[in-house]
Amino acid sequence: MENQNHKPSPSGTALLPFLVFVIVYMATGIILNSMGIEMAFYQVPAPVCILPAIILAFIMFKGSVDNKFTDFVRGCGDENIIIMCLIYILAGAFATVSKESGGVDSVVNFALSIIPLEFITGGIFLIGCFISISTGTSVGTISTVGPIAVGLAQKGNLPMALVLGSLVGGAMFGDNLSVISDTTIAATRTQNVDMKDKFKANIKMALPAALITFVILLLVGKPEVLPTLEDRPYNPVLIIPYLFVLISAIAGMNVFLVLTCGIILSGIIGIATGGLDLMTFAQNIFTGFSGMFEIFLLSMLTGGLSYMISKNGGIEWLVQKIRGFARGQKSAEVSIALLTLLTDAATANNTVAIIIDGPVAKEISNDFKIDPRRSAALLDTFSCFMQGIIPYGAQILIAAGLTKELGANAVSPMELIPFLWYQGILALFAIASIFIRYADLRGEWDFEKDKLKEKN
Repeated sequence: MENQNHKPSPSGTALLPFLVFVIVYMATGIILNSMGIEMAFYQVPAPVCILPAIILAFIMFKGSVDNKFTDFVRGCGDENIIIMCLIYILAGAFATVSKESGGVDSVVNFALSIIPLEFITGGIFLIGCFISISTGTSVGTISTVGPIAVGLAQKGNLPMALVLGSLVGGAMFGDNLSVISDTTIAATRTQNVDMKDKFKANIKMALPAALITFVILLLVGKPEVLPTLEDRPYNPVLIIPYLFVLISAIAGMNVFLVLTCGIILSGIIGIATGGLDLMTFAQNIFTGFSGMFEIFLLSMLTGGLSYMISKNGGIEWLVQKIRGFARGQKSAEVSIALLTLLTDAATANNTVAIIIDGPVAKEISNDFKIDPRRSAALLDTFSCFMQGIIPYGAQILIAAGLTKELGANAVSPMELIPFLWYQGILALFAIASIFIRYADLRGEWDFEKDKLKEKN
C-alpha cells in the first residue's frame, strides 16, 4: 500500500505498533482463558485490540498530528482496502440471505440423503467441504453440521474425536478455497490478484490433500452399527445460488457482479419457495452487512496503521531481514509461510493474520519475483492450516464444545488434534509445492505492469 516514489529508510522500531497489536490480542486471550472464560481469544473484538497500536503509532512517529492523521486516513482509504471491505459486506449479505432462505439446510440434507451411512465419516468430511466452500465460513459450517455429526457418531458407535476432526478438516477446506471467504478476500486484495487465479493456485494444494483425507476416512471411519437417520427434507433449487457464485467466480466474472447476482438470485428463490418475503429479504441483506462490521472495521484500521508503519520504514526493514535470510524464491516463500504461521498462532484468527502479513508478503513477492497469485495462495493456505490445528482457535473450540452435554464422553480440544488429518496433509502438500513447484500457475507474471498499476 506504499505509494511513495522512494523507499523509506528501514526501521525495525517502526514495527512496534504491529507488535503491540499482536501482544494485546494474544495477552487478552491468554488472560481470559486463565480465568476460565469460554472462547477467550474472541471476547475482545480485534478492532479494540488494535487501538493501542494506533495510539502508539501516533505518539512515536515523527510529524504533526495532522500529517500523521492524513497518512492514517490515506491508508484506511487505500483502493485495495476499500475494495476488500465492499466485498466483505456483499459476501456477508449473500451468505445470510442464502442461509435464511433455507439453502444451508437443503445442502446438508441433500448430502445426507445420497451418502451411504456406512461411509458417514467420509461423508461428514465432504459435507463440511461443500458447506464451507459455499458459505465461506468454517465456523458456520461446524456450528451447522456439528450437532448432526455428534448424533451420527453416537448412533454409529464411532470415535467422536474422529468424526469431529473430519468435520473441522472439511470446514477448513472451504475456508481456504471459498471465493466468499474473508481469508480469500483478504489474500487476493492484499496481493492484488483475481480470485479465480488464487483459486487455481490454491486448489492444486488443497484438492489432493482433501482426496487423500477422504480415502483414509472411508477406510478407518466405518461405523460399528449403521446409524439411523430421520427424514430430512430438502429443496435442490435452494442450492443453485451457491453453485452460481462458485462457478461464476472461478470462471472469472467480476466479484462484485457475482455477489450482487448471487444475492438477487437467493432472494428470488427464497421468496418463490416461501422461505423469505420482500421485507425479510431486505432485512437479511442488512444483517449480512452488519455481520461483517468487525472485519470491515479491522481491515480499515489495519490499512491505516500499515501505511504509517510502511511510510516510516517498518515493512522495508522486515523485508530486508527476510532478504538476508532468503536466497531465492523458495526460501522467500518459506519466509511468507513462517510469518503467516506465527501471526495466526499469536492472534488465533486467520483473516487477521493475512491482513497483517499481506503487505509484507506483497513486498517479498515483488522483491523475489514470486507470482503474487502464488503468495496469495500461500498466505491463505498456511493461515488456514494453523487456524485449523490450534486448540484455542474458534473452529476447534466450537467443535469440542458440541460434546459438552455428553459428560464423561465429552471431547476436549486437545483430543481433536490427532484427528485433524486434512490439515496435516494440506501442510505437506503446501510445503512440497515450495520445493517441487507442482502448484505454479502457467504464464509469467508481469511485475512491471503490476508496479505501474500500484503507482497509479
